[in-house]
Amino acid sequence: MDLLADYRRATMFFEIGDPTEAVRLLEPIVEAEPNNASVRQLLARAYFQSAQLNRAEEHLRELVDRDPSDHYAHHVLGRTLERLNRYPDALRHLRIAAAMHSGNDDYRTALRRVETRVSGR
Repeated sequence: MDLLADYRRATMFFEIGDPTEAVRLLEPIVEAEPNNASVRQLLARAYFQSAQLNRAEEHLRELVDRDPSDHYAHHVLGRTLERLNRYPDALRHLRIAAAMHSGNDDYRTALRRVETRVSGR
């Protein structure tokens, strides 16, 4: 198995909008390289894009546990929890991401959206 070639193919499939094929290629890579954050992040994003939200959450929590300063992992975890209708849980991670990377419009937009859901406004 050529992990690098498979990772590149998985990235291509993800970028052209085929997250399911990306997942198929990435799962064995994560199994072989469990500490590779880049591969795990792409797998989590592919799970998110293919609506495998519980699997996305599992990998994103692993990323956040390993590196609490990973603002992007916090953001995608927050978005995943939002899609699972777990707004209070999502809010925590979206706040962390927005605080760490305050200039990111996507982070602020997601945070405002979930704050509105939580407050009922």
